Amino acid sequence: MFNNFLAEAVNLCQGFLPVDMAAGANDGDYISLKNYRRCAVILFKEPGVAGNDPVITLTQALNVAGSGTTKPLTVQRVWKKQAATNLLAVGQYTKSTPADPAANDTFSTNTWTNSDLAEQAGIIIVEVMAEDLDIANGYDCFKAAIADVGTAGQVGALLYALYDPKFQSDPLPSGIVD
Repeated sequence: MFNNFLAEAVNLCQGFLPVDMAAGANDGDYISLKNYRRCAVILFKEPGVAGNDPVITLTQALNVAGSGTTKPLTVQRVWKKQAATNLLAVGQYTKSTPADPAANDTFSTNTWTNSDLAEQAGIIIVEVMAEDLDIANGYDCFKAAIADVGTAGQVGALLYALYDPKFQSDPLPSGIVD
């Protein structure tokens, strides 16, 4: 019997450590959904300069090494908190989907961005379900990446929160091995 402590319900994995997202491409590590039904990709960022909006890109793969054929993974759902200087007064998330995008959101196949995100603090959650991947053709891994955001500094970090394991165990199964 589990007490639903966070570490018994959610396996947090590094996408990328806090970094100046204007210093170059920011590739997250590939993770596996072989043992999980869901993963929340979480971007936590500071305000930057207008026009340097982060673009989140999802790519699916056959293994956690990302070797072999990779292909785009459609961004299907995003939740976000954004504010000009900090998020202390933002209590709820705004949901956004390709069919019903929130203000200033743009979805394009395997990418999402918000045209006001650069100059705001943000917590962005891109939700990925195992069935979103091309499982029939062996794709059970994916990564998130954010291209270089531009010329002005903007610190951000990316986490993967794997949850809803297919089989409950203590500890939870790894999300970084095939």
